[in-house]
Amino acid sequence: MTRVLDESPATFDSYRNAGGGEAIAGARLVEPEAVIQVVADAGLRGRGGAGFPTSRKWAAVADFASSTIPSTVVVNAAEGEPGSFKDRAILRANPYRVLEGALVAAVAVGADRVVVALKASFTKERAMVERAIHEVTAAGWAEGIEVTVALGPSEYLFGEETALLEVLNGRAPFPRVAPPFRHGVDEIGDGVESAADLELATEDEGTTAPPTLVGNLETFANVPGIVVNGPAWFREVGTEQSPGTIVCTVTGDTVRHGVVEVPMGTPLSRVIELAGGGPGTGRTVKAVLSGVANPFLPGTLLDTPLTHEDMEACGSGLGAAGFIVFDSTRDLVACAQGVSNFLAVESCGQCEPCKRDGLAISHLLRDVCDSDAPPDAFEVLTDLVANVSVGNRCFLATQHERVVGSLLRLFPDEVKAHIEHRAHPVAPVRIAPIVDIVEGAAALDEDHERKQPDWTFNDHDSGKWPADRIDQELHHRHPVSGRPAT
Repeated sequence: MTRVLDESPATFDSYRNAGGGEAIAGARLVEPEAVIQVVADAGLRGRGGAGFPTSRKWAAVADFASSTIPSTVVVNAAEGEPGSFKDRAILRANPYRVLEGALVAAVAVGADRVVVALKASFTKERAMVERAIHEVTAAGWAEGIEVTVALGPSEYLFGEETALLEVLNGRAPFPRVAPPFRHGVDEIGDGVESAADLELATEDEGTTAPPTLVGNLETFANVPGIVVNGPAWFREVGTEQSPGTIVCTVTGDTVRHGVVEVPMGTPLSRVIELAGGGPGTGRTVKAVLSGVANPFLPGTLLDTPLTHEDMEACGSGLGAAGFIVFDSTRDLVACAQGVSNFLAVESCGQCEPCKRDGLAISHLLRDVCDSDAPPDAFEVLTDLVANVSVGNRCFLATQHERVVGSLLRLFPDEVKAHIEHRAHPVAPVRIAPIVDIVEGAAALDEDHERKQPDWTFNDHDSGKWPADRIDQELHHRHPVSGRPAT
């Protein structure tokens, strides 16, 4: 299907001739509550991974609106989930639809600015978005709304919505505790230097801090079609609880790598065939990961429909629909170590168990891969996995628990073969974000292999965790506009 992933790159004229601009024009003619209700009736759920109902987030921002300062809409295009390339594929095909969806959201929640957050390394996408912003602004679509691009670091946590807002406010990508769609975060306290010390503002405190609407790029791309064609049109495909389409990425042990848009409810096996051409000749799919956020899905469950409820029911999760396929030749201990290493390195260290136990899991899994682990390694891994997410403020530690925990639960014999029987050593599988997909082959971020747990690229790790090492400057004003922090 091609609801949000156009078959060929759109120009502004081609998008407008196909009805582009009708959604934002229509949204301005009705009450904001009516726009939110249309999105609610459509049943749109966030496409960033959690599947949170979009209308509930929009309604919360509208309900918690500041009496003095307009809200902000942030398009989360900081795609860094290993296995996912869908956001950049959508942008490359049609940035205008994304911007129009964000403008509709701004009208619905009373925001006067839209910020498209990209990694600084996304130079191609930045140029396309900036050109598109100029074109939609010149056409009058953004009347009364400032639309800008904000660039961020390569860190994985830049894609976590509260950490993303930290970056927009001039600090490092360290997650906050508070959800941004509340009143926001009142930057109070003497000598505050990190997100850990920012306190949640409440209605009773009389703060003027506005809430912020952060949404995934694909989510916004769905909005114009819903507003113009109506909820019933959106629900023509998909399921009752997971309506619409979803854009999937397939990489790993498949004939090719690619991105495809399918109706929600399509079996995972079909997506692997459509986007990846299936596993190689004579091989079968052993397991699949949805990014690094969900448990292994065994190859015996490939007929699971791609909905939030079905993927959760089978013990995994839909996530951002970035599927990394591992075929029958793979040692899944090596695959899990690659995930564990990625998450341990990318942990910021604000939560001690996440960084400390995460690194311990990664190191012990490497020993297991080398068939050089102590006899009690399985039990030690089980204990570490049970504690890595204690007190976590974001989902990263839980991801570590889910992926490695599923290895121990679903494939214990592979782990024990290395520990008890000293199976042939295997090299860890490299897990890293996708840089690009060219001619059916995904190129992974090679620099990530050199990244240390302290977030430097030095020859040796300093031993300091990022939250302790990085000297942050606290900005009480937005670094670009001079407005209060988001």
